[in-house]
Order: sequence, then structure tokens, then C-alpha cells
Amino acid sequence: MSVSLQGHRDATGTGGGEATTAAGTSLPPSDGGDRTGTGLVPPTVRTRRRQPWWLNLVLRASGPVVLVILWVAASASGAVTSQQFPAPWEVGHAFAELARTGELWENMSVSLRRVAVGLVTGISVGLVLGIVSGLFRLGDQLIDPTVQIVRTIPVLAITPLLIIWFGIDELPKIIIISLASGIPTYINTHLGVRHVDSRLIEAGRAYGLGHRQLVWTVVIPEALPQILLGFRIAMTAALGALVVAELSNTQTGLGFLMTSAQQYFQTDIVVACIVIYAAAGLLADTVVRVLERVTMPYKFSREPRR
Repeated sequence: MSVSLQGHRDATGTGGGEATTAAGTSLPPSDGGDRTGTGLVPPTVRTRRRQPWWLNLVLRASGPVVLVILWVAASASGAVTSQQFPAPWEVGHAFAELARTGELWENMSVSLRRVAVGLVTGISVGLVLGIVSGLFRLGDQLIDPTVQIVRTIPVLAITPLLIIWFGIDELPKIIIISLASGIPTYINTHLGVRHVDSRLIEAGRAYGLGHRQLVWTVVIPEALPQILLGFRIAMTAALGALVVAELSNTQTGLGFLMTSAQQYFQTDIVVACIVIYAAAGLLADTVVRVLERVTMPYKFSREPRR
């Protein structure tokens, strides 16, 4: 099966060449340093200086720090009670107590295992299906309509059905997380592959690249920014699906810990679990950002100044 060019972006603009009048006569290039043959002066791209790492860290941490300050102020002023929303020191005490008894690590390890298996499964399937549907017309016709139908169904809506089919064991939880992470991976991979510049594919063919070489040396590198965006969304979606999965008939995991604490009005434990989920989401986003810098160093070496 050959690599189809259907849907690939043709970024040839107006076709290049000399500028012409309505009568078809050529216009000479301007005297402003035109090197494009269009009579237009190409814009000068200015690179912005690399920001110090410590300043980047301070700016990124400023938002969470402000939230914590507001939280402390609200608790100290009595605007909210401990039953409504516990103070940071109360949440810290609950966290330390759960860590001391081992209850936190036991449930956290279960949740991490679930989200890891579901995330790897969902990303792998979404990546393969996105590449196939993006490259081949037949793949697009067979795969894309089904995925578009599935993506409109809320994960919470199919949870009872999965429990009926597979019980309350690990399988329905893994399926929920896989669906939540696989859909955004597929969509972004599909879009990234479909929008690869067709001229690059033609150039690869001119150099004698086979279908497999075209995919690995042209299509995947060009679609990588969109694919990694899908990974970032998938990780966030996986954590959200984990909460849904663990709040439904489970005896282990952070969701179970939250449910048990809710029944006894232990809001400090509930908030501690929420903080853990938030920290996990921030860590996942950081991992993808590092992956972007490792796989696409050219994107960060010369960024246009805005």
C-alpha cells in the first residue's frame, strides 16, 4: 500500500516566481533586498535571548505560590472553616500521617500502576491508528468515523456498562484510562500526519526513500510537535479518568482513599489526595516538556521574538 498524499498540506503559497500584473507582464523585484523573487522584502526574524533557568523557574512557580498564599490567608482569617476546606498545615499533617502508616504509599502505588498501564495502552493504540488513518485513505475511511463517534461519549457514561461487562476488577479501570488517553493521542497524531507538507514527501521520494523510510524520516519528524501535544492532553485525560475509575466500586487506590475519607467527613485527607493528583499532573506535563526539548532542540534554539 502506498503512502497517500490525500489531505496533506501543500504549502506552496501562491506558487512563487516573479510577480505579475493583471496583464501577465513580469514586475521587476524591488530594491529593498528582495531575495524571494516576489517583489516583497522578507521579514527579519529576531531571536530572543535565552531566559535564565532560575527566572523561568520563579515565573512558573509564581502561580501556585499565589494560590497557596491565598489559601493560607483564607484559613487564618476564618473565612473558611476546617470542615469546609482545611488549612494547608492540616492537609500536611494528614499527608504525614497517611505516609507514616503506609496507607498513602500502598494506595498511590496502585493508582500509579493503573494509570501507567492505561496510559501506555491508550497512547500506543492511538499513535498507531492516527498514523495509519493519516497516511492511508482506506485507513481514514475505516478508522476515523468510529473514533469520532467514540470520542463524543463521556467516559463517565460508559463506566456502568464496563462494570456490568467486566466486573469491578482492574480491566474496566484500564479500559477507561486507555480510552481517555487514546482519543486525544489519535486525534493529534492524525492531524499531524495529515498536515505534513506534501513537498517534503515528494522530495523524499525523489531521493529514493521507500514507504517505511518516508514514514520514519519525513512524516513522523514533521508531525512530532502535534503528536507530543496529544501526549500532553492524553496524560491529563488519563489522570481525570483515573479519578472516575477509582470512585466506582474499588477497594484500593487514591480514589478509594478519597471516598472513604468523604464518608467520615475527613476533608483534610480528601484535599491531600487532590493535591497528589495535581502534583502528578504537573509532573506529567513537565515530562512531556522535557521530551519536547530532547526530541526537537531546533524548536527551542531559535524562537522568534514576539
